[in-house]
Amino acid sequence: MSEQEQWQLDGSAPELYERYLVPAITSVWAADLIDRANLPSGARVLDIACGTGAVTRRAADRMQSGRVVGLDFNSGMLGVARSVASAGVTIEWCEGSAVDLPFENASFDLVLCQLGLQFFPDRPRALAEMKRVLSPAGRVALSVYSSIERTSAAYAFVQALDRHLGPESSKIKRAEHIFDKPDALSGIMIEAGFVDVVVETVVKIIRFPSVFEYVRFQLTATPMASLVSSRSDVERERVVGAVADHAQSLLEPEMLRDGRLSFSQEAYVATALCGP
Repeated sequence: MSEQEQWQLDGSAPELYERYLVPAITSVWAADLIDRANLPSGARVLDIACGTGAVTRRAADRMQSGRVVGLDFNSGMLGVARSVASAGVTIEWCEGSAVDLPFENASFDLVLCQLGLQFFPDRPRALAEMKRVLSPAGRVALSVYSSIERTSAAYAFVQALDRHLGPESSKIKRAEHIFDKPDALSGIMIEAGFVDVVVETVVKIIRFPSVFEYVRFQLTATPMASLVSSRSDVERERVVGAVADHAQSLLEPEMLRDGRLSFSQEAYVATALCGP
């Protein structure tokens, strides 16, 4: 199974993702990315790996005119994206692959990609495709998570997963964190031909009602749901509880106040010009 295929969510997972993980995590990073993107007036904007549309809608809401397209490989995510209203320009939702974008050369002024590059089966080709569809004066703004050890809750979670569900169970979660340093991101972007590449290390505070809820939504609203999908409801809750208890034992006490989970999450956020 390719990295991209792992992010095909079935059943209620896309709805759960939009309802719980977007407010807690995705929207936090979406606001940051849009702020750094400096949306041009009347721009043609493409959001790649748009998921349920957190970044796409923020871009559309800030624009009075222009074109906004959200593209994703996952039909379930796009189904949810289409169901959520936007107050800005009309959004075009498109199902397609990041490594074979269904657009003409120089079709966009700005390409956005939030926390998606790490999952593409051919990252250099995906970046080349971003560059191809940008106008010569166009810009890209994208983000990726840093090393998993630098986000303590995620690191505790994968250790607990490996303990309770086997050493391969955390593979999908660990794949979110393959960029271990800023130079790894800037280097691949420069190789793709982007210029004036700037990569910043950004930290956001992420909050969940409890460690149990954090683990539960990781195991129901992401591709990791496949780890417990064949179990009964009772057995799933038992597994979630066991993983959550183990993860919580690995966390610092200051991350847990009144039962609530609060942790720092680190990402690399890059901006660049298309170049010649």
